[in-house]
Amino acid sequence: MAVPERKVGAEAFLAGSREEGALILDARSPGEFAEAHIPGAQCFPLFDDAERAEVGTLYKQVGREAAIERGLEIIGPRMAHMVREAKVLFDATPHRRPIHLYCWRGGMRSGSLSWLLRTAGLPVVLLDGGYKAYKQTLPEFMGRGWPLIRVGGYTGSAKTAVLQSLRDAGEQVVDLEGLACHFGSAFGNLRRHPQPSSEHFRNLLAEALTDLDSQRRIWVENESRRIGRVHIPEPFYQRMIACPALEMLRSTEDRVAHLVEMYGSFDLDLLREGFDAIRAEVGGPETREALDALDREDLASAARIALAYYDRTYEHGLQKRAADNRYPVGCEGVSLDECAQRLMAEADRLSL
Repeated sequence: MAVPERKVGAEAFLAGSREEGALILDARSPGEFAEAHIPGAQCFPLFDDAERAEVGTLYKQVGREAAIERGLEIIGPRMAHMVREAKVLFDATPHRRPIHLYCWRGGMRSGSLSWLLRTAGLPVVLLDGGYKAYKQTLPEFMGRGWPLIRVGGYTGSAKTAVLQSLRDAGEQVVDLEGLACHFGSAFGNLRRHPQPSSEHFRNLLAEALTDLDSQRRIWVENESRRIGRVHIPEPFYQRMIACPALEMLRSTEDRVAHLVEMYGSFDLDLLREGFDAIRAEVGGPETREALDALDREDLASAARIALAYYDRTYEHGLQKRAADNRYPVGCEGVSLDECAQRLMAEADRLSL
């Protein structure tokens, strides 16, 4: 006997999909899934990319009936396999909660797949309006009055590492660079880890925020609008720059030591690529000096040359935001954990 149809809005869908052991299936094509999807979802496509394009072209050029017939021709031979695959995934979940299923608009793809799985006895919850409805909830969510505190500081101040120390101390943290898979400079992704699309970064950020208590302070690194090729959602960015920044003051030696530790294991050719990327801004003689230092495996000297450039860039940004809500926090010569403790003490003093 087929399981009855159940269709819910985005809020109820997301609440159910976040329950322990929930299985989320994305019925869109692999290309759509790769561009962006609801975090935690698995790609379970009704059509592959080429098939989706073929059916879509038929729909536009010939009509709905022709597109449906071609779709049935494509999926008919593999219906039994899709049911078996879904049952394997469902049986592997610890609590056997209903499968949460969506496509782009909550239309024929997820509807057809829902019918197939329910006919096979699997419980399914459909997202009414599909992924599009989910997307429409995010601008308002991103722009809420999140109680953010930005952690600022010159390049090499170990802001990401200090954020981890804050998290270890029980503070709420959103690691924007971690979500973006990029450290935010020409040296920020030398190992070329794939970055999410800006759209999927937004989805990951929304998921990270959902897990936090909006009544407690949330620490983020003070970022520009773009991290590598990923753009921070504008509503969230506007909220960020409206919130206070605690500026870590660390010595040049602190910062050089951190960069040497951070990049010491990198292949020197990758570091050379980083300097080549900023040659025009750093200057030819300075770049050659940095490359010579790398040839001598003198990472500290190369780091000082890089810092001279990034310090100028950072100071220019400070001048552009002279009215920014910033508070200096002395962190010279202390451990990362002590930096975190000083930031928390300043936040407490400011009643943040």
